[in-house]
Amino acid sequence: MPTVSVKRDLLFQALGRTYTDEEFDELCFEFGLELDEITSEKEIISKEQGTVKAAGASDVVLYKIDVPANRYDLLCLEGLVRGLQVFKERIKAPVYKRVMPDGKIQKLIITEETAKIRPFAVAAVLRNIKFTKDRYDSFIELQEKLHQNICRKRALVAIGTHDLDTLSGPFTYTAKRPSDIKFKPLNKTKEYTACELMNIYKTDNHLKHYLHIIENKPLYPVIYDSNGVILSMPPIINGDHSRITVNTRNIFIECTGTDFTKAKIVLDIIVTMFSEYCENQFTVEAAEVVFPNGKSSTFPELAYRKEMVRADLINKKVGIRETPENLAKLLTRMYLKSEVIGDGNQIEIEIPPTRADIIHACDIVEDAAIAYGYNNIQMTLPKTYTIANQFPLNKLTELLRYDMAAAGFTEVLTFALCSQEDIADKLGLDISATKAVHISNPKTAEFQVARTTLLPGLLKTIAANRKMPLPLKLFEISDIVIKDSDTDVGAKNYRHLCAVYYNKNPGFEIIHGLLDRIMQLLDVPPGEDKGGYVIKASEGPAFFPGRCAEIFARGQSVGKLGVLHPDVITKFELTMPCSSLEINIGPFL
Repeated sequence: MPTVSVKRDLLFQALGRTYTDEEFDELCFEFGLELDEITSEKEIISKEQGTVKAAGASDVVLYKIDVPANRYDLLCLEGLVRGLQVFKERIKAPVYKRVMPDGKIQKLIITEETAKIRPFAVAAVLRNIKFTKDRYDSFIELQEKLHQNICRKRALVAIGTHDLDTLSGPFTYTAKRPSDIKFKPLNKTKEYTACELMNIYKTDNHLKHYLHIIENKPLYPVIYDSNGVILSMPPIINGDHSRITVNTRNIFIECTGTDFTKAKIVLDIIVTMFSEYCENQFTVEAAEVVFPNGKSSTFPELAYRKEMVRADLINKKVGIRETPENLAKLLTRMYLKSEVIGDGNQIEIEIPPTRADIIHACDIVEDAAIAYGYNNIQMTLPKTYTIANQFPLNKLTELLRYDMAAAGFTEVLTFALCSQEDIADKLGLDISATKAVHISNPKTAEFQVARTTLLPGLLKTIAANRKMPLPLKLFEISDIVIKDSDTDVGAKNYRHLCAVYYNKNPGFEIIHGLLDRIMQLLDVPPGEDKGGYVIKASEGPAFFPGRCAEIFARGQSVGKLGVLHPDVITKFELTMPCSSLEINIGPFL
């Protein structure tokens, strides 16, 4: 969940009253938020960097409030205050309006060169806005919160805000070769080419995280005005020429990205939150965006839409008995203007442009439950009586864990994902023979496939603990995943038990003895008669020739044990002999 830091005194001033910390904590809970921490800038710096660095920092009390990830309208002081005031019925939800300018409309022209990089852009103008230091800081902070949240660290959307009085429209959004882009970026004293900037920002703690979005592209996106002045190079940096300050009166806002819907949402959130400070409150000046195909649209959309929900559905889903009128009142408190229509059971809800999180009727039901108060919902016994019980497989797993530990083995838990090399090359197998489930977009080479055996995880654990006293006796009981076309999801989980013994001698007798003990615990007698178990000589690329056996129990193969091949041991960066046992415990249920 995103955390919003607001100054306590500024918040109370905007709310029109003061609260004790306990009262405000309760108010947040009622509204579906959480007061996470009460701190100050000085206290934060002191914790992170020490008291010496904290000297001179502000002692102003800060409230850190956890906000639901989809409530973009609560990511700044303005939205938070507006939401709480409507919730407490002190004000009515404002109506946001898009207005056409008295003169010429500002245009943003998109060229076809942007198609393969960041093809979408929207724009708007906040006219005659009045900033103070706190309002300006909140404006910048909201952009950063949106960048980290809905914008997915600028990968989907990047926001640019500019002092319109320093620019001359129309504006052009295009893409050029990095060597052809040259401008003075924010907080720099001279001009740089795009290539130079990308090298400079590789050491910038803030901007280096966004460079990968465009650095390998042949063309970089850029926005400039009619005089050729560069506004920004999205999603990296804005130009210094059009930087906004506390004294800025007219702001040109552009949002570029790869997701058109999210770009429109981001623009709507910014203009609705800060149009409060415009001379004509809650009005936003439209801007025209001309697309490469010649078509044009005006933004922001600031679209209101209507949804219909039956009162009995809300009552049923929440578990309450409220009249349609009361439910409409509850929803209105949640910034969803509602009224009862039709047969008296239908509620018409107006979804404002700030509530992009309302997608389905269940979202409306959730808001009704929040406004009603979760603590006010009467607890009732379920109509269906059931007796909880542990899954048999999990119960067997727990019992085996205790006895494995009693046998002197130490349990480990390893990652369910691993590299292709771990389950194939290092074990002498071809990846196609493993029936492994592959991850389509792995973030690292270490997490490419779902494991098909527990053995690599145990061997990597030993490699990381080679300095521990010998012998190392480890085990794990977890799921492996195998492709299975007969299942609806195309794969199936199997619960495996794997144990390894690592010492100066192979210790095959130790592993064999462990198998006998496991079978004794599972009440499986030795021998092929009466559903017993036997081990038969076998071969496997991971095992030393002549030192491998397949385990058969109750008429089916359940696993293998043996001494690992020296090549396998070497590939896992080990230096001593190792024996292993791996069985599927599912057939023993």
